[in-house]
Amino acid sequence: MAVNGSSWAAVRRGARGEVIRAGARAGFVARGVLYLLVGVLAVRIGVTGSNEQADRGGALTEVAATPFGAGLLWALGAGLAGMAVWRLCEALFGSAGPKGGSAGKRALSGVRCVFYGVSSFLVLAFAAGDRGSGAGSTDRQSRDVTGRLLALPGGQWWVGAAAAGFVGAGLWIAGRAVLRAYRKHLAWGGMTKPQRRFMDVTGIGGGVGRGLVFGAVGYFGLRAAVTFDPKESKGMDDAIRSFAQTPVGPWLLVAVAVGLVLFGVFSFGQAKWRDV
Repeated sequence: MAVNGSSWAAVRRGARGEVIRAGARAGFVARGVLYLLVGVLAVRIGVTGSNEQADRGGALTEVAATPFGAGLLWALGAGLAGMAVWRLCEALFGSAGPKGGSAGKRALSGVRCVFYGVSSFLVLAFAAGDRGSGAGSTDRQSRDVTGRLLALPGGQWWVGAAAAGFVGAGLWIAGRAVLRAYRKHLAWGGMTKPQRRFMDVTGIGGGVGRGLVFGAVGYFGLRAAVTFDPKESKGMDDAIRSFAQTPVGPWLLVAVAVGLVLFGVFSFGQAKWRDV
């Protein structure tokens, strides 16, 4: 028992070590790159009516087209893997900050671990040459998954519950951004006024933009559940494009796109100042 206890203590120390922290910061950078590129693609769509794909697949395609695209893709996948490992450590041992060891926060870290683990796998698969996995249209993937769920007993309820989760997540993300909840996770006391202003502008604008996209995905998922039609479901790309169909027109799409760019930049700031 003493050996087991000692081993577990060593694992706990390792989970809070510099390697895990470096992986977390690399993950924030990788996330920032992807959101920044998605936001830029969405701005192009709003301004020029481009047919580019404003989602993970479109962002990876943009990266692959650069002179050092192959290496950058592997780096992005590795960064997201580092984020997944960090979130796993939080789920097992608790996170930094107030009430970091609570059951709710540890469960949320577990969900984030799965999300970033899957994202890392898809990016690495794309880097390895599987263009169907990493760069597949999120719109097609969303319709496929929705169709499979609707085919199950009680499928409408499954789709509706998942869609409601996206709507709730969107409201939660946007609300926390407006309330500046991110501040408690930053080394706020050691930051200068310009640095704090930078994080507030990008954190609020980015969080609201990201929350609106999550909410839109959830809204169309609810429509798919009510109508029993998987074609009503939309992934990130179509959800972003849907903002151009509102009375505000393409300008709302551009505003949301700028929000995604800001969230990408905010992620870079988290890589530097986040308490991990």
